[in-house]
Amino acid sequence: MTMTQYSKYLLIAILTTASFAACKVGKDFRRPEVALPAQFGQSPATDSSVATAPWRQFFQDPALQQLIGEALTNNFDLQIALKRIEAASAYVKQAKAALLPSVNANATANTTIPSKNSLNGLSLENFLKTNHIEDYTLGVGLSWEIDIWGKIRRQKEASLAVYLQSFEAAKAIQTGIVANVANSYFNLLMLDAQLTIARRNISLSDTIVQMIRMQKAAGDVTELAVQQAVAQKEAAQLLVPQLEQAAAIQENAIRILAGQLPGKVTRNTTLDALPVWDSLYTGIPAKVIGNRPDVKASELGLKAANANVGVAQGSMYPSLSLTANGGLNAYKIGEWFSMPNSLFGTVAGNIAQPIFQQRRLKTQLDVAKADRDQAVIRFRQAVTVAVREVSDALVQLDKLGEQQQIAASRLKTTQQAVSNARLLFRSGLANYLEVISAQGNSLQAELTQVEIRRQRLTATVDLYRSLGGGYQ
Repeated sequence: MTMTQYSKYLLIAILTTASFAACKVGKDFRRPEVALPAQFGQSPATDSSVATAPWRQFFQDPALQQLIGEALTNNFDLQIALKRIEAASAYVKQAKAALLPSVNANATANTTIPSKNSLNGLSLENFLKTNHIEDYTLGVGLSWEIDIWGKIRRQKEASLAVYLQSFEAAKAIQTGIVANVANSYFNLLMLDAQLTIARRNISLSDTIVQMIRMQKAAGDVTELAVQQAVAQKEAAQLLVPQLEQAAAIQENAIRILAGQLPGKVTRNTTLDALPVWDSLYTGIPAKVIGNRPDVKASELGLKAANANVGVAQGSMYPSLSLTANGGLNAYKIGEWFSMPNSLFGTVAGNIAQPIFQQRRLKTQLDVAKADRDQAVIRFRQAVTVAVREVSDALVQLDKLGEQQQIAASRLKTTQQAVSNARLLFRSGLANYLEVISAQGNSLQAELTQVEIRRQRLTATVDLYRSLGGGYQ
């Protein structure tokens, strides 16, 4: 067969096998159906959603904006996620290159000295008048697996899905960081407010202690009354180091989130000065899939698992590969680059069909299908959890608003009770226990009101994050 005829048949074989490319292994990805409500609770279904607001717009306190910015720059978890993106990008480039031929170049030079008592040695001695054989080769080899069944394209699809998944995973980490820094900051402001309340109550307790001591000096009360008043004062004093400790630990936690060493955190505002968003647009539940990075990452993981099923199926079908080698070859170094006598070339085609691989290929396919089924469940779970988190945050905002009103009314009542108890005690119409009890109730009411306000701020952050906000 001549070289022309061989090339003709080779071209026909390539075109014939290429026609099988339409028979791709595996199924194209389709998002699984997930049951979603028409709206979140009583929240109106609108096209707009607070999740589309950039975090700098949602959090308007300058100190908090600076803390979030530092955390997004220096946080260790986010830095690791960005490195995962780089690794995934490298795999995508490798998957794209898998469709291209692989080329290798080599240069070899060797000398063989056979035994003089061997047939080769005697032949060299008698016919070539030499005792060794030289061989010099400079060649280029090419090999190419033709993607008949689309296996390599499925590998590329899987790698691309993993790459995009790493992007969404980084976004999910960012939304978590933004929410954690904001909630930690609000908690720190709450501790500051509670510390102010505790110190103010210590001052009030001093006044009550002095008042009761004067009553004791007048013989109106006993030493027991003084001791009870001092104990109430010490209870308020005990709160101060406890709150200072909690504040210092909270500051350290914020600094660690920002990738910094423990230390002080600057804040130039108070908890009461921060606005609480009373109404936030949630949009429609179907958009949660498009907004939440963790849900999108789960969907991309499912897409990669679906593509891997195609790869496993393709491994069970015949594979066609072409190889070609060419270059220069000579048995004397002086004639190595003699053209065209030193030129050589070979072209070959190979079809391989796996027959018995100790069930490895079938196992790979079964495992890939099981992984895909797990990915479907994880995706549906991610969507369900997202809807639940939004619903929980809406309930919290609604009920915490009611609690805030009750707590404000309670605080006003207890403060009036403290004032009235002191006046009645001086007039002899109330005993010292009523004064102490009123003061304790007022202290607890103030601390509770501050705690509820912090919870409301946290609930707004939770709603913002659960809708997918924070990575813009």
